[in-house]
Amino acid sequence: MVEKSEKSPVVLKGDLSRPPGKALWLIKWLLLVPHIVILVFLWIAFAFVTIIAFFAILFTGKYPRSLFDFNVGVLRWTWRASFYSYQALATDEYPPFSLKTEDYPADLDVEYPEKLTQWLVLFKWFLAIPHFAILAFLAGGGASSAGFPQGGLLSVLVIITAFVLLFTGRYLKDIFTLVMGINRWIYRVIAYVTFMTDEYPHFRLWE
Repeated sequence: MVEKSEKSPVVLKGDLSRPPGKALWLIKWLLLVPHIVILVFLWIAFAFVTIIAFFAILFTGKYPRSLFDFNVGVLRWTWRASFYSYQALATDEYPPFSLKTEDYPADLDVEYPEKLTQWLVLFKWFLAIPHFAILAFLAGGGASSAGFPQGGLLSVLVIITAFVLLFTGRYLKDIFTLVMGINRWIYRVIAYVTFMTDEYPHFRLWE
């Protein structure tokens, strides 16, 4: 599928105005345990909802709104936990336990599609293969529900950030821009292959 517009229906935001401290990242894996437990169950539900949505779209061309909002909420919660932890390491503000938009430095939203192409749900994983190949380099296995990077360039950038924070207390803005760009790409692809949009993901790191 070709890109239909310059603006992606998947909007991922992250604000570095409240930058992280020097050393809290050393124990964030422990602090994140409650989120990890909940997100494991949320992602199981996400998988079942996606299967239901597949058949709904295939036969009606509609993604049931309540199911759509739930899956967007799971992505939003995942992104907030990831922004806090080792997918971005960009804030020390503890993420809220909520599927809804909250007053938090990170947020995610997906524009609700009034109509989806019915036959396209059969091929989205296949059409996304070029993105999978690129993300294998940029993000390894991609995003995880626990907020841990899965390898690739993203892991390297987060490791560099961790040590720069430890010794200088600074988050390099150029690295932050790259980290945001890779995460933005990941979530655009996730939204596409889980039938939340027909807009083919952009091959770019910016909005």
